[in-house]
Amino acid sequence: MIDRSAALVTVFGGAGFIGRYVCEALMKSGARVRIAQRNPRQAYIIQPLGQVGQLGVVGADITNRASVALALEGADAAINLCGVFGRRMHGVHVEGAANIAAAAGDAGANALVHISAIGASVDSDSDYGRTKGQGEAAVRTAFPNATIIRPSLVFGPEDNLTNRFAGMASLPFLPVLAARRNFQPVYVRDLASAIAAAALDPMTFGGKTFEIGGPQVMSMVELQREIMGLSGQDADVVELPDLVGQVLSSSVGWLPGAPLTRDQWRMLQHDNVAAKGSQGLEAFGIAPTPLAAVGREWLGRYRSGGKFAGRRVDIGATS
Repeated sequence: MIDRSAALVTVFGGAGFIGRYVCEALMKSGARVRIAQRNPRQAYIIQPLGQVGQLGVVGADITNRASVALALEGADAAINLCGVFGRRMHGVHVEGAANIAAAAGDAGANALVHISAIGASVDSDSDYGRTKGQGEAAVRTAFPNATIIRPSLVFGPEDNLTNRFAGMASLPFLPVLAARRNFQPVYVRDLASAIAAAALDPMTFGGKTFEIGGPQVMSMVELQREIMGLSGQDADVVELPDLVGQVLSSSVGWLPGAPLTRDQWRMLQHDNVAAKGSQGLEAFGIAPTPLAAVGREWLGRYRSGGKFAGRRVDIGATS
C-alpha cells in the first residue's frame, strides 16, 4: 500500500465530472493530487476540496508524450479518466492511454488506474467500445500491474444522464429509444471511492479488472420513469421502435452535435451491465448507492417550484 500521507497522485482529466469526486476522495485520504488537464483553468474549482498545498495543476495533453511525462514526474500513482466520443477516440483511448502507461512506468509510479467502460473489447462493433478495448490492451502491455475499472452509466449532481432526461421530461411526452436495453447505473461517489482506493493500494487491486455497476439493473424506460419520479414529473413515455434509432443515427448522426450518432446507436444494441461473476464495488468494501436514495438532491430543481416544492410553511403557527 502507498503511504497515503505522502502520496502524490497525478489524475489525468481530474477536472471532469468523475474526476472532481476522485480528487476529493484522494485528498480526504490525505494524498496530494496533481490534476493534469488540457485546460488547467478548469481544475481550480476543485481547490476548495483540499487543504493548502494538497492540490497542484499542470497542463497536459495525453496525446503528447512529453507533456504526459512532465505531469508524472515524481508521482507515486496515476489515474487516467480521459474519454471522448467522435473522431479523437483512437488518439485519446489508445494512444493517450499508452502514453500514460509508459510514462507511469518510466517515472517509477507504483500504481496506475485506467478507467475504461463496460463493453470494451477489441472486437466491439462500435468505435467507442473497440478503442476502449485497444486502450486496455496497450495499458496492460506497458504497465501490467495496472488496475482497469469499467463502469456502467454514472449518475450524480453534475451528470449528463439524469439531468438531461429530467430536462426532457418537461415535454408533454418523452420519446425513449432502446427502451428495453438494460443498464446498471452507479453513483459517482461510489465509483470515485473505488478509483481512489485502487490508486492507493496497488498491492490489493493492481493487475485486476473491475466492472462497476450500481445495485439495480434497469431498462432504459425504467430509468426514465425513476428519474421522472424523483424530479416530480409525469410525461407520457413513448417507446420508439428500433427503426427510428437506425434512421436517426444514419441520417443526421454524422452532424456536429447530433442527438444520436451511428456509433452510439451501435453501443445501444447491447446491455450495459457488469458481467456475471465480475468483481465490482463489493471488492472495495463499498455498498452501492441506489439512485432513489440520492437523486432528489439535484433532481428536485426540476419540480414545479424547484427544490422547495411541496414544503409547507405555516406562518400563523404559534408555540
